[in-house]
Amino acid sequence: MIDIEKTQNIDRILTNVEKVVIGKRKTIRKILAALFAKGHILLEDVPGVGKTLMVKALAKSIGGTFRRIQFTPDLLPTDILGLSIYNQKTMEFEFRPGPVVTHILLADEINRTSPKTQSALLEAMGERAITVDGKTYALEQPFLVMATQNPIEYEGTFVLPEAQMDRFMIKINLGYPDRESELAILDRINEVQDDSSLQAVCTIQDIVEIQREVTQVYVDDLVKAYMVDLCRSTREHEQILLGVSPRGSVSLYRAVQAWAFLNGRDFVTPDDVKEMIHDVINHRILLTPDAKIEGIGATEVIAEIVRDVAVPITAGYVPEKRRSF
Repeated sequence: MIDIEKTQNIDRILTNVEKVVIGKRKTIRKILAALFAKGHILLEDVPGVGKTLMVKALAKSIGGTFRRIQFTPDLLPTDILGLSIYNQKTMEFEFRPGPVVTHILLADEINRTSPKTQSALLEAMGERAITVDGKTYALEQPFLVMATQNPIEYEGTFVLPEAQMDRFMIKINLGYPDRESELAILDRINEVQDDSSLQAVCTIQDIVEIQREVTQVYVDDLVKAYMVDLCRSTREHEQILLGVSPRGSVSLYRAVQAWAFLNGRDFVTPDDVKEMIHDVINHRILLTPDAKIEGIGATEVIAEIVRDVAVPITAGYVPEKRRSF
């Protein structure tokens, strides 16, 4: 069973973030799932729904460092990674790290900068390291990139290439709050207006330990086969031009482990897969022109795949010898 202290840490993080982001518990939990699975997140939503506030609140809650990059057309790779500067006293070049050297990095409006600058994040997201002037520097652990983009503004933007989209474990949107949540926001506007009052409720080491334990969550062979069948179906579907890569299968595997952990289990069920599959693969598939003309979206296609792929049926997915975290 999962250690009660780990569960309490998760509850404390959720409660803390909800002080400033109201009515979005499920979304916050999915962000935590990506963090625990060592993934990165793409937040696509309209302005003003609390994307930046949520990221900052999460960083404060886990006691981590937070840096923000406002992506613009004139941003350079060195503005992200850092650069080597010659020190006249020591007569040597010294590396001055950029904002990527942090625990949580907010890449705000990532699609507003050039592909060259966007690609500066590829190594950081994939290898958790950066290379400057031929020297490689390891990044902080944990390291999480949360990138935002506005889905309704296209002028002056650059579409993220498939290689970069594939680096994001999940793509989610906050959406507008419901009526009750929006009323609660107004009721509390004079009490909590930003994240300045938030305090850390756990440590970075706690998060690193959770990340380690998430990798030990048991996944039955039947569930593994179910995930593979779902991903393979995207490569064979007549309305999908580009299906999910093996990296996407790995991301789904890690994401469902984290989701099971968040739900207090040390084993994965098919329901965990169904819960996370849309967030993991919706940005990884490319629909055919005919599907777009017919107004068919990724949501409908994924729902059809989930409906058609047989769900494994067994007496249970609990390992014979339960792991004790």
